[in-house]
Amino acid sequence: KLCSKLSHPLGSTNRYGIYGSSNGLVCISDEILNFDSPIHIWNPSVKKFTTPPMSTNINVKFTYVALQFGFHPRLNDYKIVRMMRTNKGALAVEVYTLRTDSWKMIEAIPPWLKCTWQHHKGMFFKGVAYNIIVKGPIFSIMSFDSGSEEFEEFIAPDSICSPSELCIDVYKEQICLLFSFYSCEEEGMVPNDLWVLQEKQWKQ
Repeated sequence: KLCSKLSHPLGSTNRYGIYGSSNGLVCISDEILNFDSPIHIWNPSVKKFTTPPMSTNINVKFTYVALQFGFHPRLNDYKIVRMMRTNKGALAVEVYTLRTDSWKMIEAIPPWLKCTWQHHKGMFFKGVAYNIIVKGPIFSIMSFDSGSEEFEEFIAPDSICSPSELCIDVYKEQICLLFSFYSCEEEGMVPNDLWVLQEKQWKQ
């Protein structure tokens, strides 16, 4: 799969963003994602990459909401998850599988996700895509298993008051939330609270 050579140099005028990495493979696409942004799975060690085909499942010009890449250990395969919406709140979720080099539209979207919402930087871990989502005054962590195609929602702890100061990561093989705040005495953001998702509950 990863044997095709670069069709254009990564050092071109396009600005790229990284949307996940696993086992030496890196998923890159436009820094500012559009509906037609190309997606590349890049192997920098051999300087080669593959470009998944454009999806034929969609006939509406959605705006990207999230794009994530990683390895699914149970399936022994690499996945790309992309979530898209229109400015009217319509939502679509697609999964790309490297082994079959194809996209699949996810039909069963839970009702709690069918609303106007915003996204923040997410995480792909053990085949599951995690995103911080905001729905009015409420924000939570949405998980989507790219193998079982199941969604789950985990409400953020009450003590976390602003999703803009929140990041999601992995701590000791568990999904965690790091809540930070702006300090007047020091530059930048200062770590405040660390929450770990254990048995579907947040523990500080």
